[in-house]
Amino acid sequence: MLSHLALKDFAVVRATELEFGPGMTVISGETGAGKSLLVDALGFLSGLRADSGVVRHGSERAELSADFDLTGNALARDWLRGNELDEDGQCQLRRIIRADGGSRAWINGRPVTLAQLTELAGLLVEIHGQHEHQSLLSRASQLALLDAHARNEAERAAVQATAAAWQALLAEREHLQAQGDVSDRIGWLEHQLAELEREDLEPAALEALDLAHRRHAHASGLIEACDDALVRLGGEDSPSLARQLQQTRAALARAAEHEPRLAEADTLLEGAGVQVEEALALVGRIRDDLEVDPARFEQLERRLGRIHDLARKHRLAPAELAAYRDGVAAELAVLRGAGERLDRLDSEIAAASAAWRNSAATLTGTRRSAGQALATATTALIAELGMGGGRFLVELEPGDGARPDPNGAERVEFLVAANAGQPPRPLRKVASGGELSRISLAIEVAALGSDAVPTMVFDEVDSGIGGAVAEIVGRKLRALGRARQVLCVTHLPQVAAQGHAHYRVSKAPVEGITRSAVELLDDGGREAELARMLGGVEIGPEAHAAARRLLDEAIAAEADAVEAEESVRPARRSGTRSR
Repeated sequence: MLSHLALKDFAVVRATELEFGPGMTVISGETGAGKSLLVDALGFLSGLRADSGVVRHGSERAELSADFDLTGNALARDWLRGNELDEDGQCQLRRIIRADGGSRAWINGRPVTLAQLTELAGLLVEIHGQHEHQSLLSRASQLALLDAHARNEAERAAVQATAAAWQALLAEREHLQAQGDVSDRIGWLEHQLAELEREDLEPAALEALDLAHRRHAHASGLIEACDDALVRLGGEDSPSLARQLQQTRAALARAAEHEPRLAEADTLLEGAGVQVEEALALVGRIRDDLEVDPARFEQLERRLGRIHDLARKHRLAPAELAAYRDGVAAELAVLRGAGERLDRLDSEIAAASAAWRNSAATLTGTRRSAGQALATATTALIAELGMGGGRFLVELEPGDGARPDPNGAERVEFLVAANAGQPPRPLRKVASGGELSRISLAIEVAALGSDAVPTMVFDEVDSGIGGAVAEIVGRKLRALGRARQVLCVTHLPQVAAQGHAHYRVSKAPVEGITRSAVELLDDGGREAELARMLGGVEIGPEAHAAARRLLDEAIAAEADAVEAEESVRPARRSGTRSR
């Protein structure tokens, strides 16, 4: 739900901030005052292409920001989390449009692309009006609304899963077929594999080989070092370290009779003697293993040379050869079984295609039933909104079915005949902006509770109507406001009276520059504004009385509607779900 909207240097608005709550909020004002600027601002915050013309004259940039309450909007919370833009449950959209035509966008204070801004805004706000950002003109939005109305999540999931399985098999077959005659490739791989398998290329074996090679390469030096260490540590014919330790310990033992602390030194030397004996034994064992063996050294040289030759040939480090060998073996196994795999793939693809078609047929059934129900309800509402004889249809156009489509076997098109005797045409081709707005309103009311977007904006939905029809439009908007947040720009008092909150937009010259101001009206202010809308130039007591009557009737009508809903709710809970 939209909770806060701030504009600065936007068109004729110097600076303003608006707070919004649940229900229906109306925005009114004299012609040209800038009522639709609030809708335009939400449009730019929803990703519309930047227009330098919206920057207030004399300013460098326009700044727009909107805060949304995400309570109950799991889709938006998941999107923010998935894009690592979540911020303690907050959701702020911000955009700057510069006078040179450039723009930047932020979500929760972090820079984002316009595509990201558009994607998130589509989960937050839906704009219905006479402009290009009318969301229901999009076929994707129409399909999403129909599926939401059909409550067919399980059926759509089945179609997506079977489409993915079918697509994976098709991709595998295309990959195998693209390889053509693989006999030459198989022969080359077999030669490579045989060459690689002649050597032990495992990391542990390469490490042992390198160690053995270095040991034999330096055998003479190692033998000399070991012999010298043995003499120094424990030689019989020289003052070895072991003998010196023994002599030192004996001298200290005699002296310890007069200085007990020397006994501690003796204990330390005893430990050192044990260490020396262990070192002596280890060096002796190593010396026994060492020998100068030119034949063995030559053998190690040849083996190490072969491994380095392989590494140079394949442009790899020796440690990478084992992984490369395994990759060659895996590719060879695939190619050797390519023919058999292709034969099996044909049958698997046929089965996957049948599974997708069965799932898609089930999904089509849910859409057809929901489309008929939505069409019937919307047609009735269109008539109530002053378009008698008009019809609304949901057309399912079959796809070619040759490739797996995760969205199902058909495309959806909303068709409208605005007047009796006219052929139905796509909703996106309806000429009249006012008709388009009312049709959108009828669709949203008919699909009440299906659309997941929490905030709906209606711009001039009352264009070209008046009297009783205007009051019906207002009541429908107020009814929609009981389930969704509704913002409505209007010039009709019958519609404005139905709002739960009311903003008035006015303009006046300030220092020779026209500026707009936005004011939240209290009860008295609402009566005065409705009287203005009713009375024209001369606003007398009759206009005020009529305005008060409209406000009282709106409150009474909503109370009756809520009471009626409460009375039928138990029956709905006990009955079956209606599509």
